[in-house]
Amino acid sequence: MMVKSAFRLLWLLVLIAVMSACNKSVSDRTANLPPLAPSNQDLNAGSWLPILLSRPDTFAVAAPAATSSPAYAADLNEIKGYQHSITSDQQSKIDYWAAGGVLRWNELLRDLVAKYNLPPYQNSDGSYPIPSSTNPFAYPLFPFSNPPYAARAYAYVSAAQYDALVACWFYKQKYKRGTPYSVDSTIKALGGKTALASYPSEGAVLAGVAAEMMQLLFPDEIAFVQQKLQEQEQSLIMSGAAARSDVTAGEALGRQVADLFIARARGDNAGKAVGTPTDWANFSTAAEAKNQVPWISLETPARPPMLPLFGKVKGFLCDSAAVVALRPGPPPSTSSDSMKEATLAAYNTIKNPTREQTRIVQFWADGIGTYTPPGHWNAIAAQDFIGQNYSEVRWARNMALLNMAEMDAGIVCWDIKYFYFNPRPTQMNPAIKTLTGVPNFPSYVSGHSMFSSAAAAILGHLIPARAGAYQSMAQQAADSRVYAGIHYQIDCTVGMTVGQNVGNYAVKRATLDGAE
Repeated sequence: MMVKSAFRLLWLLVLIAVMSACNKSVSDRTANLPPLAPSNQDLNAGSWLPILLSRPDTFAVAAPAATSSPAYAADLNEIKGYQHSITSDQQSKIDYWAAGGVLRWNELLRDLVAKYNLPPYQNSDGSYPIPSSTNPFAYPLFPFSNPPYAARAYAYVSAAQYDALVACWFYKQKYKRGTPYSVDSTIKALGGKTALASYPSEGAVLAGVAAEMMQLLFPDEIAFVQQKLQEQEQSLIMSGAAARSDVTAGEALGRQVADLFIARARGDNAGKAVGTPTDWANFSTAAEAKNQVPWISLETPARPPMLPLFGKVKGFLCDSAAVVALRPGPPPSTSSDSMKEATLAAYNTIKNPTREQTRIVQFWADGIGTYTPPGHWNAIAAQDFIGQNYSEVRWARNMALLNMAEMDAGIVCWDIKYFYFNPRPTQMNPAIKTLTGVPNFPSYVSGHSMFSSAAAAILGHLIPARAGAYQSMAQQAADSRVYAGIHYQIDCTVGMTVGQNVGNYAVKRATLDGAE
């Protein structure tokens, strides 16, 4: 047992080191942003089309106390008490959260994905333990936030935030209670000013919904998530942006909306995505029945395939029929001359990589200890959204569109991968030495290509001036997998096409949600 524990500790230390080196978090680049100053407050957002809510007033929010009431006077006195002796650390936290709650919670989520993107170390008998949501605190810790899991996590948090803010905007327009600093001129606006009504508080709505969702997805981080919730809500009050009653109503609304998404998440088949040894064997049997060489794990000892039933998870944009309809034709037969040519091309590409190819591979690697390919596109989107001066509700809407496309791209991609169960170039020719680790799932089609082209499709719609840049980035991400030696060219070419098709589902929703 001591030897096993020592190996496990060494493995974890190595992975933590990799995580520190590879995490592309942009939190450090957004530390000193000015307060959110939307060019358009989107006052009609309470009428936008929600995702799960049947209507924006699904959950009742009681009318606030009048600003002339003793209860509200007590709220104002609390703010004055804080502002009388505010510290530099408190002001720093106000500044941090004033840059935008959607942005900050997305950064925190990316950091958690990177932290938990660690494959379990093998048991002494050569088998691998599987993280369990029913016992998340035992080794291996739940979750292993690999790309499919991460895509789903980003989607649920973003979609829930969007619905919660649609409801929030509805009630803001209904009650129209002003911000504390607009009601009492002795209260300072320490986090920037807005003409938006303060009840219920949009920041508290975001805190409540994000906390509930992230505690579900990362159950070992409950204390951390609650700390961030309290930090944001305290900052809202200290800054004069929200009264205690604004925050209380907002958090309650956010948590109620989150409950809808949690119920959906518990029934979306993600808990069955790991499959069973019988399922794993059936994929090989089906490939062999078609006279194809089946994919095998090239890890030592062989690791079970990554989430082979993720293709059966319930998506937000594509139903099960659409998943099948999006499935492309097969790759070349493993016994064909076309496959031999594709394998030779992979070998020739990797044999003498250029410095530029190596740089591209490293930039788009998004492997262990990173926030994964979907997280990489979240980081790209966040950087661009900052310059667009969006309102919180539009930030949430755009992140929801992006991440629903990423989740559904993962579902469709994993359906294709395990339907064809195609071997990677390194399996067909062991002389191919990759520039990255070999992913533990079938080759056709490329996940990076699908995630990237789906993201490029919806982001290009949201920011048309950047459409060409997004397409170029997506193509580079796809090329990186060929340069790395882990994909055939056809994996990426077809993956780009199918990913674009998935992204178009998000584009279609964007044109119908009332926000354009």
